[in-house]
Amino acid sequence: MNNEVNHGATWERAAIEKLLLADVRERRAARRWRMFKSVLWMLLFGAFIYFMVAEQLPASAPATPHTAMVAIRGEIAAEAEASAENVLPALRSAMEERNAKALVLLIDSPGGSPVQAGLVHDEIRRLRKLHNKPVYAVVEETCASAAYYIAAAADRIYVDKASLVGSIGVLMDGFGFVGTLDKLGVERRLLTAGHNKGFLDPFSPQSETHRQHAQAMLDQIHRQFIQVVKEGRGPRLKETPETFSGLFWTGEQAIGLGLADAYGSLDGVAREVVKAEEVVDYTHKANVAERLARRFGAAAGQGAVNALRTPAPLR
Repeated sequence: MNNEVNHGATWERAAIEKLLLADVRERRAARRWRMFKSVLWMLLFGAFIYFMVAEQLPASAPATPHTAMVAIRGEIAAEAEASAENVLPALRSAMEERNAKALVLLIDSPGGSPVQAGLVHDEIRRLRKLHNKPVYAVVEETCASAAYYIAAAADRIYVDKASLVGSIGVLMDGFGFVGTLDKLGVERRLLTAGHNKGFLDPFSPQSETHRQHAQAMLDQIHRQFIQVVKEGRGPRLKETPETFSGLFWTGEQAIGLGLADAYGSLDGVAREVVKAEEVVDYTHKANVAERLARRFGAAAGQGAVNALRTPAPLR
């Protein structure tokens, strides 16, 4: 009887020990997993900070003569990569670098804001005079409208024979839905303080006074554009009735019209014109934080934009 009691007690003790050991092992495994997750998150956070900072740090310029390059790609607009906010610091860094023998603007853009283009154009001219360095524009696919506004500040413009160049004009686009509302039986209710506040509202009829006012603004900006091109191209420009009509041409045609100077690529201009074959990219590159801020900021600000809506941007 005693043996049976002792055996039962031993079995219970062994079972309890096994349970306790299993619990200890489980706790250790959970602790190790928590430590692993903490280390993993720390590594991911460190990598995020590293890439965010590394993208923002400019590449160190070589201590030897080189060609500085700033790319202007895509739409030229306040919130775009080719905004004045991004392009101007890159231009200054490139022109201030004593080992940069010249600046090449690598352009592939259909245009955009005349305000942003004007800011970049004026800064190029100021820096060119201040540092006494040549500035060349090299066109890849497209250099139209506001992009050509910028290119006109360069000493020479190089193109591919099939590049698209020109579009020296200004537009203000939008839609009118007045007839659609009538067909749907929808009444437009617009309240304004200031009798012109509803200027170019797409759901209201366009008055002749508003149309004339908009046209006068377009004509004035167009004259500014024309003046910039004439000053930049000088006697090389072979003006025709179509030069400032908003048409664009191939690179081959642009050379014949004096809108461009010669065929050339980035490497070719660096090697044959600047005589500094090494090309250093000074283009601003948005880091991760900037891209996220722009994405979320655009969504958050849409309500405020709608409340203070203005006419569509000129292009």
